[in-house]
Amino acid sequence: MFDLDPSVIVRAMPALWSGLKFTLLLTLVAMSVGIVAGTLLALMRLSHNRVLRGFALGYVTVMRSIPLVLVIFWFYFLMPLLLQMAFGTERPVQIGPVVTAFVTFCMFEAAYYSEIIRGGIQSISGGQKQAAAALGLRPSQAMIYVILPQALRRMAPLLLTQTIILFQDTSLVYVLSIADFTGAASKFAQRDGRLVELYLFVALVYLVICYLLSSLTKRMKRNMGKTA
Repeated sequence: MFDLDPSVIVRAMPALWSGLKFTLLLTLVAMSVGIVAGTLLALMRLSHNRVLRGFALGYVTVMRSIPLVLVIFWFYFLMPLLLQMAFGTERPVQIGPVVTAFVTFCMFEAAYYSEIIRGGIQSISGGQKQAAAALGLRPSQAMIYVILPQALRRMAPLLLTQTIILFQDTSLVYVLSIADFTGAASKFAQRDGRLVELYLFVALVYLVICYLLSSLTKRMKRNMGKTA
C-alpha cells in the first residue's frame, strides 16, 4: 500500500539515537526529581502547618489544572522577564529550551507524584504509627523509617504508571524546537519527505518501551498481591 523505504531510518539513526537518549534522560530526571519533590509536597499536604498545607495544595491544584504545554510556554517566555525584574538587568535573562524542558517537567510531574505518594501515606494504617511510637521513634522518624518506605512500595505500580505517561509527554518539547526522539524523526521526515517510515518507527519504539514498562507494572502488582 505504501512504497516504504527502510533505508531512511538507517540514515536517520544517529540523530534518532541522540534524540532517544535525550528523551530517556528527560524522563529519568523528571521522574527522580518529581518523586523527591512530590514526597515533600505530600508531607506538606499532610502537615498541621496551615502555611505549608496551603502552599502545597495551591501548587498541586494549579499544576494539575493547567496543560503541560502551557507550563512550558509560560516558563520559557515569562521567566526571563521575571528574572530581569528580580535582578534588575537591562535585558531579559535568557533561559535555554533544554533548561526549560527539564525544569518544567520536574515541576509539573512533582504535582502528580505528590498525590500518588500522599494516597500511599494515608493508606498506611494508624497502627504502624502507634508501633513506631511504642519503639520510641519521633513522628518525623516514624515517617522516614516506617511510613514512607511502606507507602512508596505500595504505590510503586502507580508511580511507574505515571512515569509511562511522563515518557509519552516528553514529545511535547517539540514546541521548544528540541531534537528529542520525536523531534529528530520529524526533522528527517520533513527533509526527506518520508513521513510514514519515520513516524511508524517512532511509534513502534514508543510502543515497545511502554509495553515493557506496563508489563513490569503488572508484575509488580501481582507480586504485591501475593505478599499482601
